[in-house]
Amino acid sequence: MVEFDDTFRRQLHELFVWRRDVRRFRVDPLPDGAVERLIETACLSPSVGLSQPWRFVVIDDAARRRAVIDDFRACNADALACYSGERAARYAVLKLSGLEQAPGHVAVFADKASEIGHGLGRATMPETTEYSVVAAITAMWLAARAEGIGLGWVSILSPDRIHGILDVPASWKFIAYLCIGYPEAECDQPELERAKWEDRRNPDEFTLRR
Repeated sequence: MVEFDDTFRRQLHELFVWRRDVRRFRVDPLPDGAVERLIETACLSPSVGLSQPWRFVVIDDAARRRAVIDDFRACNADALACYSGERAARYAVLKLSGLEQAPGHVAVFADKASEIGHGLGRATMPETTEYSVVAAITAMWLAARAEGIGLGWVSILSPDRIHGILDVPASWKFIAYLCIGYPEAECDQPELERAKWEDRRNPDEFTLRR
């Protein structure tokens, strides 16, 4: 049996502390095989019924990348219009994607029609398919940080338009668009907290006992 000592546990905790949702990337290229290695680690994640519903699309084509950037700009403008006053002013100066700088682009989908796993665990909670994919993304995020690579999750996108841009099966549900590359800087505090958008709360606020 593999045992993990106190030193490993402290280092693992530090990995969690220093994981960031990266928006500001250097343009340095990633090493050959880096994205594929991160995807391989993501595929070690747990999944409902061993369904392995994650589907990764690596976007190398410049025209498709530009179309994603254009969609982000349109969606971001719509999002800004939902705010007013000081909150709108704060939103307007936030950097919410690294799409133009990050050397790696990966879209992640959940295959809701997959027969892998034979439906086990999904009859009463079919949404566990998507939860499984999110677990894989989290593993990928931590694995990237352990290599000094940053990952940013872009959610200000239209799922329908992303489907069209990337030409994927209709049964695949869009979960995340990931920017991957080396961060401009490292920090143990979320960027949105530093920008005074929101504060990180105490875990006691989110914990009930029954």
